[in-house]
Amino acid sequence: MVYQKILRFRISLSGSEPEIWREIDVPDHYQFWELHVAIQDAMGWLDYHLFTFSPRKQGPTKGKPIGLPESEHDDSLIAAWDLPVKKYFTTLGNTIDYIYDFGDNWHHEVMLVGMFLAPMDSDYPQCLIGERACPPEDCGGMFGYQNLLEVLSDQEHEDYADMVEWLKGHAKNYWPYKPESFKCKKVKFTDPYLRWCKAFNQPYEP
Repeated sequence: MVYQKILRFRISLSGSEPEIWREIDVPDHYQFWELHVAIQDAMGWLDYHLFTFSPRKQGPTKGKPIGLPESEHDDSLIAAWDLPVKKYFTTLGNTIDYIYDFGDNWHHEVMLVGMFLAPMDSDYPQCLIGERACPPEDCGGMFGYQNLLEVLSDQEHEDYADMVEWLKGHAKNYWPYKPESFKCKKVKFTDPYLRWCKAFNQPYEP
């Protein structure tokens, strides 16, 4: 039987209490763009904003962040599609910081927690386990999210009706918002190449 190598990551949204987290498996041939898409899908983000991976060790990046270069001549960071994740995640416990939406500044800790072999015909990525719903996009970062939860907990709050209306009218209808609810089976992983083509207005050629 032919096998493929799988990397298991634990993703935790920093500052969340109770903790919002996921555990996912991805093929070891993934590069950081593909890992970004998998994190977005598993967490429940909508990929509306910029992101960056900020290394905690020198390694192959020499400390440079990994993300979306402004042009092909931008050497301030490493293009996410140019670096395989296995080049950085060489040992269990290796960790990188993933920041999504530079306005709301959602900070995630991404840690390699497992490496194993799986049959080549197995379908990856997979979401194994996790807890709590993703915060709504554009809710104002962790401070705004905590305020949202406080407002929704009290139907007599002066901002309750406006908050419900905002959640209903969002690009994704978040209402009813259940912060404690998360089901792995509902996670749908997007084709990273298709996501890339849409992001950069390129024709999709499967």
